[in-house]
Amino acid sequence: MHLKSIDIGGLQTPNNVFLAPLAGYTNAVFREMCFSLGAGLTFTEMVSAKGLCYGSKNTQDLLYVTPSYGGIKAVQLFGSDPEYLSRAACSGLIAPFDLIDINMGCPVPKIFNNGEGSALLDDFARASQIIKACKSSGKRVSVKFRTGITAQKLVTADFAKMCEDSGADMITVHGRTRDKIYAGEVNYGEIAAAKRAVSIPVIANGGVFCRQDADILMERTGADGVMVARGAMYSPWIFCELTGSPQPDRCALVKRQLEETNKLYGERFALVFMRKMAAFYTKGKRCSSALRERLFTCDTIEKLEGMINETEF
Repeated sequence: MHLKSIDIGGLQTPNNVFLAPLAGYTNAVFREMCFSLGAGLTFTEMVSAKGLCYGSKNTQDLLYVTPSYGGIKAVQLFGSDPEYLSRAACSGLIAPFDLIDINMGCPVPKIFNNGEGSALLDDFARASQIIKACKSSGKRVSVKFRTGITAQKLVTADFAKMCEDSGADMITVHGRTRDKIYAGEVNYGEIAAAKRAVSIPVIANGGVFCRQDADILMERTGADGVMVARGAMYSPWIFCELTGSPQPDRCALVKRQLEETNKLYGERFALVFMRKMAAFYTKGKRCSSALRERLFTCDTIEKLEGMINETEF
């Protein structure tokens, strides 16, 4: 994989290997960990613009960035009303962020049926208004979207061009349609079509679980970089593999994640979240099923830390 800096409207990333925004996973501790392992850009979980405008505490909590985080601060917003997007983007809550990413790819029925996420692929005019609304904040704006709602109506190149014409500084294309969710083959040709259609950076997303996957994705799409999603949930050290960074002591890394998550979010959240993450990290390992069963019996932080000490990641 050819590493290079990406210029996002004047923001320079250290490399072109990014962590995708993942609802329920890319909290502040996980983002900082992935950045330390080599991720060139990380994003918050998707944040409701309407929730911010209504003062939702849970929504605001998603914006937290650790003081020691050294990368570009990027927030992902979602919504279907340009007015709410504008108000959120221009608010003091978003002021600390350097980059606003707009979610136009989420396939989840609750989001889609509300006219948000990937539903915007079928409404170019509204999508354009939303991008312009976020640009009114004066911040750099990127857009993450899919190739279409179904394979019968692929819109990638046209949507990419609309994003650029509306002021987007970068786009990320998930190479699947909305109806495929996260299954099926990545459509390299559609991502390549987006790359040919615009002059802004194009990041390819979908199916990256190892260096070979990233190499193939870059080669077949001509994209400027890759975005890693589920591959980072299963092995965050994939960023070391993709960027040539030194591999960490994995046990020590997971223990530190547990410690920092507990410190920031409290024992109840840390226990539930880190049992789940440790289970992901053991996927594919010898006796992984039995390991996961034991992990989920841990009912204290101390027991979970002891289990982590005994586990080969």
